[in-house]
Amino acid sequence: MKLKSLPPGVPFLLRLLLVLSAPPASVCFAARTLTSQGIVTDVPTWVWIVAAVLSGPLFHAVRIWLKYRSHRLGAARHGAILPPDLSGQWIGNWDILDGILDAFTHGYPSDMFDYAFEQCGPVFQFSIFWDLSYATKDPNIVKTILATDFPNYEKGETFHNFTDSLFGTGVFNADGDLWKFHRSMSRPFFSRERISDFELFDRHADIALNLIRERARANIAFEFQDLVSRFTLDSATEFLFGTCVNSLHSPIPYPHGISPFGADQEPKTVKEKFPKAFADAQRAVSERPRVGWLWPLKEIFKSRTDEDMAVVNAFLEPILQEALRKKEERAKAGLDLDEKESQENETLLDHLVRQTSDPTILHDETLNILLAGRDTTAAALTFGVYLLCQHPHVLKRLRDEIGKHVGYSRRPTYDDIRNMKYLRAFLNETLRLYPSVPVDIRFSVKEGILPNPDPNGKPIYIPPKTAISYSVFNMHRDPIYWGPTAQEFDPDRFIDERLQKYLVPNPFIFLPFNGGPRICLGQQFAYNEMSFFMIRLLQNFSSMELDLSAQPPEARPPPEWREPPSRRAAEQIRPKSHFTLYVDGGLWVKMSEATA
Repeated sequence: MKLKSLPPGVPFLLRLLLVLSAPPASVCFAARTLTSQGIVTDVPTWVWIVAAVLSGPLFHAVRIWLKYRSHRLGAARHGAILPPDLSGQWIGNWDILDGILDAFTHGYPSDMFDYAFEQCGPVFQFSIFWDLSYATKDPNIVKTILATDFPNYEKGETFHNFTDSLFGTGVFNADGDLWKFHRSMSRPFFSRERISDFELFDRHADIALNLIRERARANIAFEFQDLVSRFTLDSATEFLFGTCVNSLHSPIPYPHGISPFGADQEPKTVKEKFPKAFADAQRAVSERPRVGWLWPLKEIFKSRTDEDMAVVNAFLEPILQEALRKKEERAKAGLDLDEKESQENETLLDHLVRQTSDPTILHDETLNILLAGRDTTAAALTFGVYLLCQHPHVLKRLRDEIGKHVGYSRRPTYDDIRNMKYLRAFLNETLRLYPSVPVDIRFSVKEGILPNPDPNGKPIYIPPKTAISYSVFNMHRDPIYWGPTAQEFDPDRFIDERLQKYLVPNPFIFLPFNGGPRICLGQQFAYNEMSFFMIRLLQNFSSMELDLSAQPPEARPPPEWREPPSRRAAEQIRPKSHFTLYVDGGLWVKMSEATA
């Protein structure tokens, strides 16, 4: 059973009190010692009081000065430079923090970085209350972090503090040997045979398509993001645990302003509560890095994830215990299934249980992979349908390709999907403009050197234990890396001469699944699931359009977004992110059934 963690605020306040009180306490101790020993006898009491009061600010000012001095000396020692500095006007750069939080809450996903990149270039440093961080969109720097100098960049202790209440010690959070252990446990499960088992996708897709068909015949919009999130959740839980949450069997929401008589949409069981609790826990955890090291002050007596994780654990624990019970029974009976036979029908949990009986490892690993298997795929499909609503000619071209390779009735095969080049280009272009994980972060282990985006400049120095965020969202839309049409939606860029011109020479300009040794294990699984669902959707529905009247008023794009030049001026919905990208208020769509 996973133990409930202590509230983060109280230990943080105790540590903070200890740090702040140490200098004045030292002055008081020195005063008492010196006067009692007769070493100092003529210093007035008020002088000691003033010294005690000023000792704290002076001590921390000197400590900060020494820290930044060590950065300058480290850069000089390596023949490098520090990146441009983004400085605010308020003490501790409070105004920069305020801007980050406002952009995260009310802005466009690129707003947190656009101004800084415009002012400082593709890499910069900034400090929030003297805690140094770097940020970049330069693909060569990202390549260094993720690949060429991979051992020097890890998730780090600070990231663990942000996310432990959700991810625990799973593969998302793990570093070093623990990360290698988790990855080696899960990797063998993602074989071609298993990730191309489309029967599982087909069962859940049929339910989703029937729900869309009901709304289409009633001419009522439905919330596609919610629907496809249920599809990916049901598929993922069955794939991982062999136990489906059956979220597609619960009533789907109605548009803003429509409340059908007798419709009870309040979740009652743990299974029904699980999807929302899991999403809310992610949202709470994702807000912590934006606040920085002061985040526990917002959770003084209670972790914001406690209630949601209680629901998540209530769903997960019985499944884990049952898997462990079956393993124990087999062991007592002396049964040892043949490796090949056991793999035919096993889930990921079965695969993991054969390797460990540690309930914490099982809990954290399955939860980590569930997040990766559910939210990222749902985000890509959501924004894919959003783009099809805006570009009906792309929808027609996709249907033509489906008709050529699959037809409009039978289930696609692995080989069908592999041969559908335009479908893959469409998915890639969707992931380029709307990457499911728009921003990621690493922490340097020791000091290091980063390539300078200016080929004539000196390399860039990064101190040890320094956070460096990289914005995939900004990088994917930058004309420097993608050419003058970077802001436009055009799947052909992954087929025509632009592929050789931009992507082939520098693959790190496109990172929808991360890169390097930590590249997503389920990348091909995700492509298969997205492709399968999109084919089945377009086999059954020949047109789709946004129903903006169904969108909740508070979730519509604000007027200031309409100012060009920016892709956000063309947005008809409001993209936001926690760990993954999503549409605020949902994606409300009407679809028309395809004729025979």
